[in-house]
Amino acid sequence: MYTPLFENGLYGRLRQQAGQLWQDYVDHPFLQQLAAGTLPKPAFQRYLTQDYLFLIHFARAYALLVSKLRTLPEMRTATASLNAIVAELPLHVAYCTSWGLDEEQMAAQAEAPETMNYTRYVLDIGYSGDALDLLAALLPCVAGYAEIGLGLLHSPDTVMAGNPYASWIRNYGDEGYLTGVQSAIQLLENVGQQRGAESRFAELSQIFTTATQLESAFWQMGLNAS
Repeated sequence: MYTPLFENGLYGRLRQQAGQLWQDYVDHPFLQQLAAGTLPKPAFQRYLTQDYLFLIHFARAYALLVSKLRTLPEMRTATASLNAIVAELPLHVAYCTSWGLDEEQMAAQAEAPETMNYTRYVLDIGYSGDALDLLAALLPCVAGYAEIGLGLLHSPDTVMAGNPYASWIRNYGDEGYLTGVQSAIQLLENVGQQRGAESRFAELSQIFTTATQLESAFWQMGLNAS
């Protein structure tokens, strides 16, 4: 199985600098209950609905990233991620249908404060900063989900047989998803080398860690619905 290298390079340093806040994100009680198959259905439905709204703004953030990149190869990489998100939305809607949620119903829902806080933070970083700033805000979600998916798949505490959330776990440990994550991490590395990541590390770390905290709040938002 091809896996991204989570601990190397600029991404690895940003992840390490986030410290306990990163562990709180990737090992949140929402995920622990999901892995055990005990997460209450209303909690997962709340998460799915807000994730639908989240993905719309995340696609906007990636479209903004494309406009901030300078070379065609970089633009192609970011565009591939944008296309993956846009393509994921119908799949997300189809998956949500199995949980009793339709697209019209989800689109009519108000954004939770946690969703607004997270998505508007990422977009604000994108509008006020450059491509490197925006990548630092995007990667906790993109690469974090891969780490979560792989971690759950290989954890002895994860129950797959009869677990209603097993397909969600498999999705984020899928080789296709991991390949896209590696491309995103490499883009961060390349842009970081071009745009002085070393001299900007403290600022980039603050962006990355803030996005990590907002990810944890997103899990908690779902859990609170139970």
